[in-house]
Amino acid sequence: FVFTPKVAGTVSKLVRVQPGEPAFVYVVLAGLSGALIWDLLTWVWGLPTSSSHALVGGMAGAGLAYGGLPVLHWDKILQIVAFIPLAPLLGFGFGFALMLGVYWLLRAWRPLMVDRLFRRCQFLSAAAYSLGHGGNDAQKTMGIIVALLVASGHLSPEMHHDHLPWWIVLSCNAAMALGTAFGGWRIVRTMGMKITKLQPVGGFCAESAGAITLFGSTLCGIPVSTTHTITGAIVGVGSTRGFSAIRWGVARRIVWAWVLTIPAAAMVAALLFTLLRAFVQL
Repeated sequence: FVFTPKVAGTVSKLVRVQPGEPAFVYVVLAGLSGALIWDLLTWVWGLPTSSSHALVGGMAGAGLAYGGLPVLHWDKILQIVAFIPLAPLLGFGFGFALMLGVYWLLRAWRPLMVDRLFRRCQFLSAAAYSLGHGGNDAQKTMGIIVALLVASGHLSPEMHHDHLPWWIVLSCNAAMALGTAFGGWRIVRTMGMKITKLQPVGGFCAESAGAITLFGSTLCGIPVSTTHTITGAIVGVGSTRGFSAIRWGVARRIVWAWVLTIPAAAMVAALLFTLLRAFVQL
């Protein structure tokens, strides 16, 4: 309700949809299933992969299996791919700069006073990051629902993304909040404790850097990985103490999960759609 749903408009156009195209239901089913399977695997492994990129990969793979290259909106996909390295780099830069700025401003303060201040400030930075997280990530699900409703004839393809039905916005944000609250503790431990040691001041700077990056990309209508963004910010904050402060073994595992996400989800989704096509007349 805070951000204009431009991200939803971008995601709804990843695959070309024609009104009254029942086969698109199976494209969405295979795409979401491919993304879900990859997300579950990385959840079991405790790796903070990108559900956003899993979703893009799943939809692209199912779309390719359905109609080949012409079925995909390549300008939208390439825009998302361009931000795969850019989002964590922006998070890194903002996190590094904020941490250095705080160090300089509070250089005369005692560590106990700094900790006490930023324990309180983290309520604000965490709220800002959560708003950015929901504003970008929940809109990706909205985009898939909109595309599905257009394909089934329940929404007009001319409907502007500014006027999404309220129940789509509410249900997607509620699901995002519940999933984060109840299902993400393995990944929270990896992000908060295994990449680098974070003090309250570092947590504040990382969350603020992530929020700034997410606000900007959401206002521009660009779907980015919130996981990549906050990871880059955490590494940026940790790097102010020297590169030895980063556990690069954990960082390498995370990067490999990122690299594999889109192709892995795409392959699973393409396989699932091929199996569906064998059992359903499309």
